[in-house]
Amino acid sequence: MADELTNIKDFPLAGAPSTAPRSMPHNLPAEQNLLGAILLDNSVIERIDDRLVDAHFYDPLHGRIFTTMQRLIERGQLANPVTLNSFFANSAEAEDGDVGSYLSELADGVISITQAPDYAHTIYEAHIRRELILIGDEVIFDASQPTIEAPANLQIEAAEAKLFKLAETETASAGLRGFDSVITASITQADLARKSDGHLSGTSTGLTDLNNLLGGLHKSDLIILAGRPAMGKTALATNIAFHAATTTRSGEASVPVAFFSLEMAAEQLGTRILSERAQIDSEQIRRGKLDGPEFDRLVSASNSISTAPFFIDDTPSLSVSQLASRARRLKRTSGLGLIVVDYLQLLTPQLGVRSENRVQEISNISRTLKAIAKDLNVPVVALSQLSRAVEMREDKRPNLADLRESGSIEQDADVVMFVYREEYYLNKREPERKMEESEDSFNIRHDEWLSRMQTSENKAEVIVAKQRHGPTGAVQVHFEKRFTHFTDLTDASQLPEGF
Repeated sequence: MADELTNIKDFPLAGAPSTAPRSMPHNLPAEQNLLGAILLDNSVIERIDDRLVDAHFYDPLHGRIFTTMQRLIERGQLANPVTLNSFFANSAEAEDGDVGSYLSELADGVISITQAPDYAHTIYEAHIRRELILIGDEVIFDASQPTIEAPANLQIEAAEAKLFKLAETETASAGLRGFDSVITASITQADLARKSDGHLSGTSTGLTDLNNLLGGLHKSDLIILAGRPAMGKTALATNIAFHAATTTRSGEASVPVAFFSLEMAAEQLGTRILSERAQIDSEQIRRGKLDGPEFDRLVSASNSISTAPFFIDDTPSLSVSQLASRARRLKRTSGLGLIVVDYLQLLTPQLGVRSENRVQEISNISRTLKAIAKDLNVPVVALSQLSRAVEMREDKRPNLADLRESGSIEQDADVVMFVYREEYYLNKREPERKMEESEDSFNIRHDEWLSRMQTSENKAEVIVAKQRHGPTGAVQVHFEKRFTHFTDLTDASQLPEGF
């Protein structure tokens, strides 16, 4: 049927002589037959692709007729040549001919009502091809008119962004699915979790309690990891990402990871990972203060992880379009199982998108990150800043309202996690003796502070404040500041006697 409907003129190859005028892809008979079929039987509109809109028709009049019919049918009214004619009687199209007669001709000339879905598909395909030609023309024009502000690599990324946007609109929606297919998918996911030693259905974080709460990092999820400065959010994100790329735990499979570091240089990130793996203070590595055994340990750690599928992009001021383009390229060439962005507020909106304010920019960025997660079918972990409101409260534990531009971020995210270290705040609030305070009273306050310091030493909380498909809560983890290393927290009661 598709071959019978196709009436698109071929384009000559570049350089080939041609006397025929250039024509954009279109299929007017398909447009006429679709409109006629709907005029004869309004229920046809329920059986065609619901993506079809007036802009997809090559003939503007056909687009107007289609939209008018849609609105009438949605209101429960009959759409036929008689009812439609009143909407076109005084229009610009009526001046060029009798629209009423044309509507009757559309209804009378229908070949087949049952083939209406094929007509709609043909119209949509022609529209996509016209858009591809327009994008191609723009690419040719931009490439032939080079400017300092738009180097060649930026033009490539701009072209990929336009194609990505077109692909997003072209992708057919899943529509209503039968419950049998939904149940089958759920059983498959449950089976994966059952066979995993950690009972995970997603990518492991490397932290047992966090895995138990989240079930791992799930495909197509946008996970926001937020915290105030010095809480360790970059360290936690790096630990999770590198564990995902190198895990050797039974029941877990390593996956290629793309780490977009907009704040920290790739070498600094590499130093952190080496410090964590070799258990050597990162400051010692940076300053080169290493003895022989420590240097040997560093080299050994480097050799063991150098081939890990862990890819770092430290391009500053990266746009979310460029991020999408590079992630798609990596998935195509090396595979991709996890994306990490450090951090969300340093990204710029899609190329060509102008926002009136910062809130709109962040909305565009978070919405696009969620689209990337769905399009590439991988979890996206995006780090985020928190507002200074946290510092103004007695209880410094963050909540959803503390997210900067929280409305859009919170709405788009599937999971929102916070990193909180009480030790950091206690360290800055050592009690001082007040005037006229007795020594005994001061000693009591100071002892209480010391007790809290000992309790919170080398500990952190990961607070899951939002999770679409699971519970919320907080987990305690061990944090070794010298090595920027997060591990499971071992309860003292579980340690062997004499340990």
